[in-house]
Amino acid sequence: MFSESTLRLIHTVSELGSFTAAANQLNKVPSAISYSIKQAEDELGIKIFSRHHRSVTLTPAGSHFVQETRNLLLQLEKIKTNTQRIANNWRPSISITFDNVLRADKISALISDFYKAFEDVELTVKLGVFNGVWESLVSGQSDIAVGATTAIPNGGNYKYRDMGEIKWVFCVGLKHSLVNAKTPLSADDIQPYPAICVEDTSTDSKKRELWRLPNQRRVVVPDWIRAINCVATGLGVGYFPAHLVDMFIKSGRLVKRDIENPLKPESCCIAWHNNNKSEALSWLVDYFGDTENLRKQWLS
Repeated sequence: MFSESTLRLIHTVSELGSFTAAANQLNKVPSAISYSIKQAEDELGIKIFSRHHRSVTLTPAGSHFVQETRNLLLQLEKIKTNTQRIANNWRPSISITFDNVLRADKISALISDFYKAFEDVELTVKLGVFNGVWESLVSGQSDIAVGATTAIPNGGNYKYRDMGEIKWVFCVGLKHSLVNAKTPLSADDIQPYPAICVEDTSTDSKKRELWRLPNQRRVVVPDWIRAINCVATGLGVGYFPAHLVDMFIKSGRLVKRDIENPLKPESCCIAWHNNNKSEALSWLVDYFGDTENLRKQWLS
């Protein structure tokens, strides 16, 4: 049976792609890293890594091993945390992951109302993007996902409630050369300019890219505010949630442009683990309300 330290060592090497880099991060000598990996490979009876001149890459079997043990490490961490909480009389907790596409100004009000209702429950609020929101729920890092887009994952016991549609708007900056171009803009019109892309926060599942033309350069940013600033200053072009950019369009910082083959509106939802029957979860689900309330509060 592999120790937790061995598993974390394997994951560190896979992330850094080098025994030397892993040794530097873990304050060990490269030979110690190499020896530990060799022992693990001997125990498994397979090669976890393919060795190259100055780097290593996961073999197909190694990639499977790393993927399968990632959730195990998460569970071990969760067990340790919960055990420490019990030992130190920590309060029970519940976690929510909001997609960055939602109106963030409503989160503070939710936190305030939650702590008025529950004096003995700790609330953790996280932000995610695209598939990273689902991943947080599926991995058990969150109890509720709010603003999750695309299809609900296969497997798992989830309940969900529709939040309405996200309408996407293509924008350029006020001084961008495409402001005066004839519409609808074609792919040839747009392709020379970088696409401003908000990065999916998923780590285990495939990252989703909202929109980009073939061979178009990207500028990857962590959230929609950074994306709006990039487009407003002329660094690129891109699609945005209509409810987030309406004020920027009205103020003149961004200019809406029609393009060929525009993105269609996209549904999103709130989802939660159906096997979690806690009072705090029930309160939160009721607090978010029905579809119409969700749409008004978070997507308008």
